[in-house]
Amino acid sequence: MILAKEIRKFYGSGENRQEVLKGVDLTVSDGEFVVILGASGSGKSTLLNILSGLERADSGSVFYDGTDISRLSDSELTKFRKAQVGFIFQQYYLLPHLTVEKNVRMGADLAGNKNYAEVIEAVGLAGKGKKYPSELSGGEQQRVAIARALAKKPKVLFCDEPTGALDESTGRQILDYLSKLQKRGGITVMMVTHNQNLAEMADTVVKLNSGRILEVQKNDRQKSAFEIGW
Repeated sequence: MILAKEIRKFYGSGENRQEVLKGVDLTVSDGEFVVILGASGSGKSTLLNILSGLERADSGSVFYDGTDISRLSDSELTKFRKAQVGFIFQQYYLLPHLTVEKNVRMGADLAGNKNYAEVIEAVGLAGKGKKYPSELSGGEQQRVAIARALAKKPKVLFCDEPTGALDESTGRQILDYLSKLQKRGGITVMMVTHNQNLAEMADTVVKLNSGRILEVQKNDRQKSAFEIGW
């Protein structure tokens, strides 16, 4: 379980100091699919970064199964991220000098996963393992980034607009794969998006505005990636 208490985050200083998160409380159960909705500037990506341990809050706490990661040292926090969480961003962050296979293997090696070829195939990149990022389309590069995160076998997968660079067909394929991972593998998925259609796939929808949670909504049924609008 992830438990966030009174999370506050500021950026800037002096007259330019802005409170981006204003006392956010959130509970996420193991194996839950959570979508965080909000317009640009609402604080949703900042919240995702703090929950995942990429950033530190200025005040408040984030607990994973009772452990307050807010109190971990930088080195301890790095070990926690390696062992517990995976990340998928709208930007690809691929290493240009490594092939598809070697980029994905970077994530797999952290978990001792020898079956990373299965993940490459599952995201629709079979036969492209020897290609370099510069030889791929934007959508294909995003799929490499997604495969790298999944090959790590994280307990919690954090996704920041993961289909933003993908066409509809590929986007639905990736979302379908993420949904199956969440359901069959018991993985916790937390996804930030401005696309309200994606919220219909979630167990829980968190609506964020101006650094505050306005509403937490439970869906009676999770729609598939092929049932939602685009």
